[in-house]
This record gives sequence, C-alpha cells and structure tokens, in this order.
Amino acid sequence: MTGTGTIAVHGDDGLSPGAAVSPPIVQSATFSAESDEQFAALATETRGHGFYTRYGNPNHAQVAAVVAELEGVQAGMVTASGMGAISTIALALLSAGDHVVVQRSTYGGTTSLVTGLLARFGVAFTQVDQTDNEAFARALRPQTRLVLVETPSNPLLELTDLAAVIELAHANDALVAVDNTFATPVNQRPADFGADLVWHSGTKYLGGHSDLSAGVIVGSADLVDRVWQTAIVTGSTLGPIDAWLLLRGIRTLSLRVERHNANALALARAVEGHPTVRRVRYPGLPTHPQHELAGRQMTGFGGVLGVELHDGRAAAALLDGLRLAKRAASLGSVSTLVVHPRSMWAGIVDAEQLAAAGIAEGLVRVSTGIEDTEDLVADFLAALDAADRPR
Repeated sequence: MTGTGTIAVHGDDGLSPGAAVSPPIVQSATFSAESDEQFAALATETRGHGFYTRYGNPNHAQVAAVVAELEGVQAGMVTASGMGAISTIALALLSAGDHVVVQRSTYGGTTSLVTGLLARFGVAFTQVDQTDNEAFARALRPQTRLVLVETPSNPLLELTDLAAVIELAHANDALVAVDNTFATPVNQRPADFGADLVWHSGTKYLGGHSDLSAGVIVGSADLVDRVWQTAIVTGSTLGPIDAWLLLRGIRTLSLRVERHNANALALARAVEGHPTVRRVRYPGLPTHPQHELAGRQMTGFGGVLGVELHDGRAAAALLDGLRLAKRAASLGSVSTLVVHPRSMWAGIVDAEQLAAAGIAEGLVRVSTGIEDTEDLVADFLAALDAADRPR
C-alpha cells in the first residue's frame, strides 16, 4: 500500500480483534494471562499491548501501526499529548552533559522544555535560525546528541532544509527528531530525508476534530523501543478512548488535509494584498522566501498561515471581526481556529524569548478548517475591511 488514504484506512488491518469493521474500544487497564509463563512473557514484551495499558493497549497498537506506515518507518508508539511525545523523546535520548540543537522558531512548549526543564538537568542547548543551514553546522558540538526540528515552524511558517540539516547532524553522530504536526505525513515525510524520529501532536491534524489530546512517536524499531522504555516510567499514557478517537480521525486525514491545504492557499492569496495586512506567512505563496524549498520537500503546503497586521490593535480588530473562525488554542481542526501567538505563548516563554523568536504583536495564526472556501475567504476579507477603518 502506498496511498495515504489507503494506509489511513487499512494500515492496522489484522490488529483489530474479531470481525468488527470499526475497532472496539478496549477499555481495560490490565489484562490477564493464562499461565505463569505467559504472564512473564507479556510483562517483559517491548511495546506489547496485552499486559497493562501503561505499557500498551490494542487501541494504541492500531494507531501506532497506521502512523508508522503513513510516515514510512518501522514502528510507533503513542503518548497522552504532543508535549508528552517530545518530552519522552528528550528524556530517553539525553543525559546530563549532552547538548541539543533547537530552532528559535518552534512551538513554545518545545522551547520551554529545552531552555527550562532540560537545562535544569544539565543538558546544554543552542538555538538556531532554522532558515540558515550554516547555523546548524556552527551549533553542532562533539557533545550534541539530538537536533530538534519543526518544519514548517509554529507560528512563523519558516522551513528547515531537512536533507541538508539531517546530513549535517548525522555527520556529527547526532540524532534528528522532527515535529511533523503542521505538515502531516500527507504533505511531508521527514523519514524520507533521513530523520531518525518523527513526532506529532495527535491533538491537531491526526485527530482533526478538537476532541482529544494525544501524541505519536514513530521511527526505527530500535529507537522507538528506547523511547518506550522511558515512557513506561514517565507514564504519559494515552487513554483507550482517546486512542480510538485518534484512529477514527486518521481514517479521514488525507481528505481533510486536501481541504485544509486548499483553504489555506486560497485565504493566503486573498488577504495578501489587503491594505491592513503587512505580510502573509505561507510556504505556498511565491512571496515566501523558502517557497522553492517547500516545493522540493513538501507535496502540499499545509493548513496554517500567519497573517501579520501592522500592529496589535489591528490584530485584535481582525480577531473580533471574524464570524466563522473560533478564537481558540490548537490547530488542525475541522473548524477554522485563530490565535494571537504573542498573547498565547506569554505564559510559557518569557518576553526575551518571544522577541528572539520574531513573534510580532500584529501576528495572527490561522488554522484553516474545512469550511467552504468562498465562505471562509469572505469572512476574513470582511473582518479585515472592518479592521482597516478608523476606530
């Protein structure tokens, strides 16, 4: 199977007990064994799904199998959130005295993890401009064990040259973990460029309906096994019901992402020339400074764009004027969601980090939903027109 739509529907064939077309929810914390020998085997099995739900659950195994195949890798596992995923990766692969390279433009939670929690435990870090391959080269040290990449980045929609950066990291014997939440495996497969691990906030596009919290980690079986050994200690365990909801969301991923891509591109084109708009950040636009790179490493440009207005007042007026979009955290929902990143991230990173990340007061992050394109564009243009009037 090669098509994402087919994989999303059939990637877990053979893992569902019984003949049910829709897999049952296995709502059990623990599982019995028929003998001492079987119990010992289940208790020591890596990434098993018939011993204890913190270790694994049939619903976990189904999701992991589908996402691993979508990303073109050997194995996967799930966590309770996207932050659970990246935190578990970091704790599994890093020790005191190690060094990690991370982008300046990346999700605020990732920044907080590296610059706060990991630093407290003796892990050094260097933040780099992800658009500059040489910045990665300069940042690498003999102690560098991990390079954390997010492309496109949140919320600036900047890109990392996956092939170049991964080659640099591997030449330095460092592992590369890529946050593929924004792109999804429909638009981009980092493992095709050599990424060692790929993680997702399954809360976003994989789930797709703003009704669950989940994380997914995929990669080689050996690396995923190492991460799993840490996961059973940290206990970022995904509940069976959320795992089932996540799998149900993934079934329609390719259909939804197609509409997300189309809506984001149409909206970016429509608002780019509006007098209130200072800049539109979207890799699908020819005006994006990395548009050529996006065309090389992505098959679609995603459902998120940044609309940068002249100041914070104009951004607030835009948010107030929208009727279809919901002012809410997160992204990747069937509903269009809008946020003011500078306000949202003020609670997890300090003002200096916000400024270093280049998050302007006038920036609005837009995650397009699956509404009719014409309705969505009309709503934004009307709100921008209203924001442009004297107040």
